[in-house]
Amino acid sequence: MTVWVIRAGRNGEREAWCLEHGFAGGGWSEVPSLVGARSREDVRQVLARTLPEDSVAKRNNNTGQLWGLKTIGAGDIVIMPMKTTKTLAIGRAVSGYEYLDNPDPSLRHVVRVDWVRDDVPRSAVKDDLLYTLGAIMTIFKASRNEAEKRFAHVLEHGLDPGSLAATTTASTTQSEDEAAEAAVSDPVAVPTLETIRDRVRTHISENFKGHRLTELVAAILRVRGFVCDVSTPGPDQGVDILAGSGPLGLDSPTLIVEVKSETSQISAPIVRGLQGAMLSNRADQGLLVAWGGITKDARREIRTDRLTMRVWTADDLLDELFDVYDRLPDEYRVSIPLKRAWVLDEEAG
Repeated sequence: MTVWVIRAGRNGEREAWCLEHGFAGGGWSEVPSLVGARSREDVRQVLARTLPEDSVAKRNNNTGQLWGLKTIGAGDIVIMPMKTTKTLAIGRAVSGYEYLDNPDPSLRHVVRVDWVRDDVPRSAVKDDLLYTLGAIMTIFKASRNEAEKRFAHVLEHGLDPGSLAATTTASTTQSEDEAAEAAVSDPVAVPTLETIRDRVRTHISENFKGHRLTELVAAILRVRGFVCDVSTPGPDQGVDILAGSGPLGLDSPTLIVEVKSETSQISAPIVRGLQGAMLSNRADQGLLVAWGGITKDARREIRTDRLTMRVWTADDLLDELFDVYDRLPDEYRVSIPLKRAWVLDEEAG
């Protein structure tokens, strides 16, 4: 069994199609069918004829990725990092490479995939594996840090069990083909905006567990102008924060906040509990902070109250944190030491 990461477009433009029709891949619109290719060299020759203007380095890179797609077999795990939802889709390949007769040339080079999960939050995967996913190649193999065993666990349970194994990389002299093979096996991640967010996400997950995350949410809301009454640690009957506007916190909108720091997804009963707390406290609005995201049932439940209730996942909370960071109390800026910097977005066009 091998783990493959296959992206679905620079902006996630193929994600919905892949999930709906059970495929992974696409791209390389100019390249004809590779069904007849029996070796890496066969793929290289097709690219040489199709894209003669490409540099040798670019041709070798594309050869490695497309040959990787050709070598995927039934049972291999496939991961699609989702641009549109900031989550991970994960499933198993059910067949090898196909070239579809699709009128859209960007939807032809594919493998069939049984997508088991399409909403695994990035917070459910530990930092070392997230770093592996941060490589910017479209198709590559992930094996470092026990990726096969750990992503098999994510596939079944939705959570990364972590790893205690040390990883070492041997340094050897490589042929051109060996170098091309290595380039699509655990490629080095670059500091994209996503990998930077992943690092901050992991820092908060490790340092703001339980009630500390509640205090961080309250600090953000105070910057937003709310007066917050934070419950003490322990059972809270579905109310972690009571917040209101105005000098005494008694003006509308009033807000009930429930904070869940678990990396697992929150289910519908938690949403119903928050709805009940809003009624009993006569609150105008409800906010569920679900660090690990919410299940599909919970999302459907919230849609019935979409005008009065919101959810902050880990990514939403990061957006709020970055927006108010300079105005947070010193204690939080010490605990989350961020530095503003310009970083080249390698994924941008």
